[in-house]
Amino acid sequence: MITWQVVADGPLRRLDERLDHHLAGRGPQPLAQVLADLGSMPVALPVLALALGHALWRGARATALIAALTMAVVPALVVPLKTWTDRAGPLTSDTGYYPSGHTATAMVAYGVSALLLTSHVRRRWVLPVVAGVLTAATGTGLVLHGYHWPLDVLASGCLCGVLLIVASMGMRRSSR
Repeated sequence: MITWQVVADGPLRRLDERLDHHLAGRGPQPLAQVLADLGSMPVALPVLALALGHALWRGARATALIAALTMAVVPALVVPLKTWTDRAGPLTSDTGYYPSGHTATAMVAYGVSALLLTSHVRRRWVLPVVAGVLTAATGTGLVLHGYHWPLDVLASGCLCGVLLIVASMGMRRSSR
């Protein structure tokens, strides 16, 4: 539905653009940049690499493979959507901003890392919450800095939420 609204210039897209004009450039920009960078590959992928290494060290090859494949699927889904929607960014006429690749990278890297490590911590809810907070912080930074519209971030969250559910189901099956 979000993609349809963006492509068709529907009322949700117009609301998104009005809302963004009140958000872009707000707040402390150095902090917004740090938050946005949480979704960059140099930040998120090393976290995933450490979680994958831990899983391999513990002998969980199948779950590590599922996690790595889930991350590999992200650009295969996001890049064609960026090309197809051809949406300009909030502060530029350049296109290819929908959906947010940084949000997708953050959500999947931190999400599958949490899935890989949750069974090894006492309070199993902590790592998924941390992954969610890091993803939300990334999206917030992207919008406040003016890199993405709010719907770009929301669409990535919806898309990657489905990916994480599928990855979680696969990891549970493989660990049996």
